[in-house]
Amino acid sequence: MSEYAELISRLEEQERRLRLPRFDNDDAWRLGCLVAERAQLRGAAVTIGIHRAGQRLFHRALPGTSPDNDAWLERKFRVVERYGASSYLVGTRFRAKGTSFEESSRLDPDRYAAHGGAFPLHVTGTGVIGAVGVSGLPQADDHALVVEALERYLATN
Repeated sequence: MSEYAELISRLEEQERRLRLPRFDNDDAWRLGCLVAERAQLRGAAVTIGIHRAGQRLFHRALPGTSPDNDAWLERKFRVVERYGASSYLVGTRFRAKGTSFEESSRLDPDRYAAHGGAFPLHVTGTGVIGAVGVSGLPQADDHALVVEALERYLATN
């Protein structure tokens, strides 16, 4: 299981590092547009979303996506809301234990998906207030796209 230990460590480090000083509706727009720009540069067909406290602040479906991407995104967001961690980290922790989220979480897989792509929006001094996510690529690539956009966002704000 050591292959998971390194990945878990890297994912946990990202969550410690990628914290926001504040986050309002205008920030959601800027971050969402940045994710869309990064996806378009890659030619990635993804659906992008940002939620805060149960409210959808940003949504964009790039060409080549379908309603299935919206459903996946909502399922990933529920994992972030429930666990306070990225959907990729949650799923990886289950795999590191020799099981899967679907087998062991006791949560409805039609409502929850611990697959990469949804990342917690953690505001310093407040905690997790929402999530930013994408759906449409393999899970590691979905996660990497969100992390890249958050890194760029924090570097310029």
